[in-house]
Amino acid sequence: MSGVGPVEPGEGTRAWDTHEAEAVRPPGRTRARLALLYARHRRAALALAAAAALLAGGGYLYATRPRQPPPPEPPYPAQVVQMAFLDGRPTPPGAPPRSFSFAVSLSVLSGPPVTVTRVTQPYAGLSLTETPRAPFGTKAGHTRKITITMHVTECGKVPKDAGLPFLEVTLRNTRAIQVQSFILGSRYAQHLSEAVQVACGNNSR
Repeated sequence: MSGVGPVEPGEGTRAWDTHEAEAVRPPGRTRARLALLYARHRRAALALAAAAALLAGGGYLYATRPRQPPPPEPPYPAQVVQMAFLDGRPTPPGAPPRSFSFAVSLSVLSGPPVTVTRVTQPYAGLSLTETPRAPFGTKAGHTRKITITMHVTECGKVPKDAGLPFLEVTLRNTRAIQVQSFILGSRYAQHLSEAVQVACGNNSR
């Protein structure tokens, strides 16, 4: 029989293997892929370098920023409190015999509020109460009026002519607790002496 069939490969020749054909890539396409890969990594590297530089710069600026000085401590209460004698007052109802009253002012000039926790006086023959009763507070820039009532408990232990009488006041603020002696001046000394003489008369007990 004669006929035309498929062409047989000649001796020493063979058809291209499919896998080998796929493995071979044109040089231009390979270079393009490598360039794309390099560009991607280059952008990422540049972004990381920029972020690191920004972080380092920010840290340097934070470390070398001007330091704010710490806020000053509040003043001691005795430094900002003033007390002054005002005048004599009627003895409040219910006070025991040989009692007398007067008013003083307490002013806080600055700083945090100041609390009066106790008011006393130095003479053994006198007892003292205050209105308002301690503890009470006063804010900076304010003045509080305090009524002091003294009771003569023993005339022999009270000076008839006090030269520089004073009140001892315990003060407290956020800085400290202090006991401050306030000398209230000649008007207070005169009022105290007259009140004691009236209360005791010729009685020395």
